[in-house]
Amino acid sequence: MPVEPGSNLNLPRRAVLAGFGTLAFLHCSTSLVPMAQAQTAPAPAVAPDPVAAGMPFDFDALTEEMRVLSQAEAVPAERVSGFFTDFTYDDYQSVQFNPKRARWAGPDAGFHLHAFHMGWLFAEPVKMFEIEGGIAQPIVFTTDDFLYYDRVKDRVPLHEPLPGVAGFRLNAPLNRADLFDEVIAFLGASYFRAVGRGNGYGLSARGLAINSGLNQPEEFPRFSRFWVEKPVPFAREVTVYAALESASCTGAYRFVIRPGTNTEIDVTARLFFRTEVDQIGIAPLTSMFLFSEKNRADFDDFRPNVHDSDGLVILRRDGDRIWRPLNNPVQLAESWFVEENPASFGLMQRDRDFENYQDAVSHYERRPSVLVEPLTDWGRGAVRLVEIPSDLEVNDNIVAFWVPEAKPVPGKLVEYAYRLRWGMLPVDPAADVAYVKETRAGTGGVSGVENTEGTRKFVVDFAGGLLATLPADAKVEPVVTIFGGRISVQTLSKIEGVNIWRLVIDVLPETGETVELVAHVAGYGRKLSENWLYQWVTA
Repeated sequence: MPVEPGSNLNLPRRAVLAGFGTLAFLHCSTSLVPMAQAQTAPAPAVAPDPVAAGMPFDFDALTEEMRVLSQAEAVPAERVSGFFTDFTYDDYQSVQFNPKRARWAGPDAGFHLHAFHMGWLFAEPVKMFEIEGGIAQPIVFTTDDFLYYDRVKDRVPLHEPLPGVAGFRLNAPLNRADLFDEVIAFLGASYFRAVGRGNGYGLSARGLAINSGLNQPEEFPRFSRFWVEKPVPFAREVTVYAALESASCTGAYRFVIRPGTNTEIDVTARLFFRTEVDQIGIAPLTSMFLFSEKNRADFDDFRPNVHDSDGLVILRRDGDRIWRPLNNPVQLAESWFVEENPASFGLMQRDRDFENYQDAVSHYERRPSVLVEPLTDWGRGAVRLVEIPSDLEVNDNIVAFWVPEAKPVPGKLVEYAYRLRWGMLPVDPAADVAYVKETRAGTGGVSGVENTEGTRKFVVDFAGGLLATLPADAKVEPVVTIFGGRISVQTLSKIEGVNIWRLVIDVLPETGETVELVAHVAGYGRKLSENWLYQWVTA
């Protein structure tokens, strides 16, 4: 679903809040922080521009500037006022960047750069620079660069320079050679979103998470300045640098962006901490899961599924794969997956069938999946998944990120390099192991008769791989492990005609316990499926 150039990201309230990063992560703490309180928390630091007009720039120079800045006390971010100060949500929707004012536009352009206006939630100016031939020059935006409609057009001064912008986006011929679609947008805190070919915007990434989901307020670093290398004619990649600033740390970031069927972003993060922090989250992703076949009965909705992502995937270095279906729990839930230098992890949207969503507006079947692929040795740590109860699809309630085992040492450089792949990212049809096609859940026992109260049935469908080629009487078996409960019924059978193997498990929880389930299919001396993991929060 290409996004038309000149749009303001077609921003519904959810899209803007997700991009700004105030909604999902505020609810990750077990001591929930109200939205208003979080927005009035001490602002992160802003340093003088490390590169003046017409001065040399490179990544190492930015790194050194952020190292020096980390040794000084954090300074609250500048909050500026102007005609945009009183913009409401509706006012903000009446402002769009003028596509005729796009930077780098021309017959040989590979990318167009558009800016987001300040106002509404965005009161702290973001500074932008263009790099050409190793020299950085400020990019100045004025009211001439924007289109003001309806309720705001008479309140805007003519030709007035703006103190900064809220963020920016890059457009490129992603889906058609004659149309520059939005590829990536940086907007709010350290958040950004990207798409691959055929995608619409969905889940978000950000530069860094600090103390997410702990018994303390979360800290929200922000990208305060960006430097963009001017693309060469007909460029197919562009490089963006960013200064990350926060109360407890600073950072220098480099993003090498390559649009395509799967849009790839190579990220290098160099971090310096002023103080000790309890937890950092590397390559954080945030998404939305409201309901699916597992919890459909809790929602009176004509749509069968509503979610931006339906599962967390982890690929281990030895080739073993974990699939953890996402859930909308009755209370805050979290899962930790301890790994040694994982090959990749990410939030996926596996279900690509419109029939399973029936949403002709949101088109959840087109939402991108995102994989995080470490480009260096990340050592030992854990992929942490946080699931937050939600009764509305405007709430981004899923968070996933890498937590290093070793905490960062103040004053010492911490560097991470990784690749983000955004796109449809379908399961490899040539893979040997089967994948989890669907997870369903409901009341346990035999349908149509009275059953033991409190049991729950889980139905897991495995498709593809060598398993799909085996006959129904093949010598295969489920390998199931349970914690916090016991299994009363367990069966594995093949559904003929669709080559799906169905695992059915009836579970009775122990009193007050959260049930953890792990399962795969094995046979003929090998593992025939990926690992299915699930957490049932029984409340």
